[in-house]
Amino acid sequence: MDLLAISGSPSDPSKTALLLELAVARAAAHDGVKAELLALRDHDVVFSDGRDPADYTGDTRAVIDRVVAADALVVGTPMYRGSYTGRLKNLFDVLPNDALAGKPVGLVATGGTDHHFLAVEHELKPLVGFFRAWAVPGAVYANNTHFDGGALVDDGVRDRLDALADAVVTFARRMPRDAAGAAAPDIPRRSLREG
Repeated sequence: MDLLAISGSPSDPSKTALLLELAVARAAAHDGVKAELLALRDHDVVFSDGRDPADYTGDTRAVIDRVVAADALVVGTPMYRGSYTGRLKNLFDVLPNDALAGKPVGLVATGGTDHHFLAVEHELKPLVGFFRAWAVPGAVYANNTHFDGGALVDDGVRDRLDALADAVVTFARRMPRDAAGAAAPDIPRRSLREG
């Protein structure tokens, strides 16, 4: 199984990426699971311009292909203004509409306070649903009080990360990929340059 964690954080170092690294380590401890972190800040993903996803090249193409190839995902983002980052939004804008169909997706978010906790429910879960992926129940949210000196110091958050990683792996092993529900209408992408 190929599990990919995606960090939408533009920061380095990043609390979000730190949490995802812990989830990746837990997932990789399962037999037969290859898990890795893809930090979007380290890749030159161009801004979506409406073209067909197959027409992207370079780093953008490599990131799209990496996401499509994954069997399961853990997606993490800091919450800015009650929503996920523009960097993460852009990734979802360039992905093919069927890129995540039938895949389990664990969700991780960070914020300064618990003020943005429900953004996971109102922002990230509908996004995952659009792609006909399965949002694994029990998202993990951490705020600034859960970190000290660049490390996660809250055992409750650590336990929830372990449970989330375990659930994503279990879900990927047990749920058939063709159980993605009905497809959306075919909506071809077309830029203004295409007439």
